[in-house]
Amino acid sequence: MIVRSRAPLRLGLAGGGTDVSPFCDQHGGFVMNVTINKYAYATIDPSPDGNVCFHALDADLMQCVRPEEADLAPGPLQLMKGVYRRITMQYLEGRAPAIRVRASSDAPPGSGLGSSSTMVVALVTAFAEYFDLPLGEYEIAHLAYDIERKDLGLSGGKQDQYAASFGGFNFMEFYDSDRVIVNPLRIKDWVWAELESSLVLYFTGVSRSSAQIIDEQSRNIQEGRSSSLDAMHRLKEEATRMKEAVLKGDLRRFAEVMQAGWLAKKQSAASISNPMIDEIEETARRNGALATKVSGAGGGGFMMFICEPCDRVRLVRALDTMDGTVYDANFTHHGATAWKIL
Repeated sequence: MIVRSRAPLRLGLAGGGTDVSPFCDQHGGFVMNVTINKYAYATIDPSPDGNVCFHALDADLMQCVRPEEADLAPGPLQLMKGVYRRITMQYLEGRAPAIRVRASSDAPPGSGLGSSSTMVVALVTAFAEYFDLPLGEYEIAHLAYDIERKDLGLSGGKQDQYAASFGGFNFMEFYDSDRVIVNPLRIKDWVWAELESSLVLYFTGVSRSSAQIIDEQSRNIQEGRSSSLDAMHRLKEEATRMKEAVLKGDLRRFAEVMQAGWLAKKQSAASISNPMIDEIEETARRNGALATKVSGAGGGGFMMFICEPCDRVRLVRALDTMDGTVYDANFTHHGATAWKIL
């Protein structure tokens, strides 16, 4: 039997960063996001030689070891090993099966599309299907969060796991004790189409470690720096305004909220923006962009722009003169899914 899965990557529209401790524990966090048709993929099948094999297809790196020897050392195989270790210990009573785990992603690590967390969700979803584990969207997202943040000690928030698990447009609430509420939004078809027509997704060509930015942001909150704390509260408010704009189909307001949220986010940590991002933003603004936002923690990765659909060609041509790459992207209705091949 072969099991495959895929989980969609996400665009953070508003409130990103308020899902990170300690802010969400102390004040509650609100995030608006949407998944796109870029995915993380996982495949599980029996291992032919009694070993457990992990293969990061993107990095072309593979390791086969005895099941009891699977470690959690940092590197391209760490996420796969972390999921394997947690599933076997928590759900298989310590039984370590001989399987082959392969994974890949449509976006590189550090892209700002939640690629690492989405990969963990894809892996958990595949394991749940392979071993017939009764896990719903909330359980998969929470388990993926625990594996990445607690078992592996990787810095970050909570929105990526829940976005990948649920899919679509969601308004998310984050509170202390890991309490999360996901509110799926019913978006009118014409609003959905207009937003897709207005969106330009651009990869800067520079991947970055989100952990450093997130750690700086968390330190600012822990140390009570008023400028950072005020910026986080504005980000939280912008998520609510973004939800209202999308539900009402007020796309001009959507762009205004996105731009205001980006300005607030840049004030939460100094490393979120840099001269490269500023230059790209200015070029986009001169060529029709109504709003700019770096997806994810910031510092590089993917940027998104909102423009009038008739200005899209002009904006894309201007961005094509720079060092990055424009990507096509459409929104998705569905979250993580898995299927068996018998």
